[in-house]
Amino acid sequence: MTYVVMENCIQCKYTDCVEVCPVDCFYEGENFLVINPDECIDCGVCEPECPAEAIKPDTEPDTEQWIELNKKYAEVWPNITSQRDPLPNADDLNGKSGKLAELSENPGEGD
Repeated sequence: MTYVVMENCIQCKYTDCVEVCPVDCFYEGENFLVINPDECIDCGVCEPECPAEAIKPDTEPDTEQWIELNKKYAEVWPNITSQRDPLPNADDLNGKSGKLAELSENPGEGD
């Protein structure tokens, strides 16, 4: 089992999760975070830290697509290990459905 970042992170990008990760397996896109499934040690400390509740175990239903996206972007986006401010409209967009179309493939700043 591994953990996976799901759709609700898009356009929110809270980074509370990266601060607690003991193995630094988060990678940053312009408006989304991903977890590298090959680096995640399945400790679960990130899941309760996410204000958007966007982190789920890969055993949850409907995670297949998100597992692939996390793996794909973890290979090309920079690593992030420090908490930053969320995106400007994060609180307004938290919980909005249908955000996949808004996912940017551009990398974030990383550390």
